[in-house]
Amino acid sequence: MTRHLLSNDAAEDLTQLVDFLLAKHPADAIATVDLVVNALQILNDHPLIGRSVEQGLRELVISRGKTGYLALYDYDEATDLVVVLAIRHQRERGYH
Repeated sequence: MTRHLLSNDAAEDLTQLVDFLLAKHPADAIATVDLVVNALQILNDHPLIGRSVEQGLRELVISRGKTGYLALYDYDEATDLVVVLAIRHQRERGYH
């Protein structure tokens, strides 16, 4: 089974997402974080599920109603390891 790790940047993205939601929509904060974390678990069984993007990276679409989130990740087949590099809302431009 593939393992997945959050990079420091992705962990910071998740922290910023929580902070934003706690300030604007506190009732949605926990459910949204659970949604993202559970979606990332899918990568353990299906590391190639995300769409292919530039530089050999992949992007997992995490739906939430009419919008959602994107997780940019790298999959190393030799070590069977997924490293999540960044997480952003679908309406944001690019990754940090």
